[in-house]
Amino acid sequence: MELIRIGDRGEAVRDVQRRLLDAGLRVEPDELDGTFGATTRSAVEAFQRARGLPPDGIVGPDTWAQLVEAGYRIGDRTLYLRSPAFRGDDVRELQRMLNALGFDVGKEDGIFGPRTTQGVREFQRNVGAKLDGIVGLDTVRSLEGMRPTVAGPSRALVREAEAVRRMGIALTGAAIAVDAGHGPSDPGVQADGIVEAAVVSGVAEALAAELERRGARAIRLRPEDRDVEIADRARRANTSGAALCISVHLGGGELAKAGAVCCYYGTPTTHSPMGLGLAESIRARLLRIGLPDGGVHPLAISILRETRMPAVQVELAVVTNPDEARTVRDPTFAGRVAAAIADGIEGFLGPDRSPKVRAVSR
Repeated sequence: MELIRIGDRGEAVRDVQRRLLDAGLRVEPDELDGTFGATTRSAVEAFQRARGLPPDGIVGPDTWAQLVEAGYRIGDRTLYLRSPAFRGDDVRELQRMLNALGFDVGKEDGIFGPRTTQGVREFQRNVGAKLDGIVGLDTVRSLEGMRPTVAGPSRALVREAEAVRRMGIALTGAAIAVDAGHGPSDPGVQADGIVEAAVVSGVAEALAAELERRGARAIRLRPEDRDVEIADRARRANTSGAALCISVHLGGGELAKAGAVCCYYGTPTTHSPMGLGLAESIRARLLRIGLPDGGVHPLAISILRETRMPAVQVELAVVTNPDEARTVRDPTFAGRVAAAIADGIEGFLGPDRSPKVRAVSR
């Protein structure tokens, strides 16, 4: 989709404004003719912050998808397994209710996939309903009648945290998905001659080579010279048997914190203990090679949401910062960063990962 931003006019802007109003956000009446003005931008930014998206005030694919998903409440529509999958806040609420009742649907990602279908069928079996995996009004009423306790940390998170403690994977022999952010038609941040897509392609290839040198199997999600949709990257990671997924990016522009490398994991509504532990492990190793610290944060973007394994997006440098731009131009940058990320992965999979995993409040 084309980006929708300040200064734009038309029906697409009116559609965005209607969804913002439905979400309880304010847009001044003089903009409601389809003018993307200052209050529309402020409403978009507020929506993005609430949903764990970068608050840039621009409606791109992730923001648009979440605007659509926010409009659904459980019971608004009949849910069932299909392709493409149903997505929305109604699906997320269904998943939360099922998890609270002990029917394990795993990650509460708002995507109605096979695991959610299995959870629905198990619930239907327990209440003596038809085993069709379809969530209509009868199934919704049955769920609500059980009054599941959905306050507090999700049981899915508790189960995942326990899985971290039981995890016995070693780097040798493990499959690791490596994603180079952006692509030829979407080069990402460009500053002072640095093009994000080209830099991260080099880092991702160096990381894949380093992982293979250590005995892992690297799954490259984007060839250097090709555009690959995010959904296709996530799908390949999911079908490849990857134990972890690492997406490599640079930072820049008004949202970037100058002088900071950031690691992102999961979403504000579906925090991932495994993703958090992996992010903290990678961050610690990047700091050891002298990269500045921007911290570890949740982020609701597709590559983190749609992958089923622990996934982290690493933003390695803010190239609009002259000092960091010089660091990126250093011919040893890709190799040093790749070795540090590989160390972080190995540390997460090794015996020292457990202390890094902590409870996350919702």
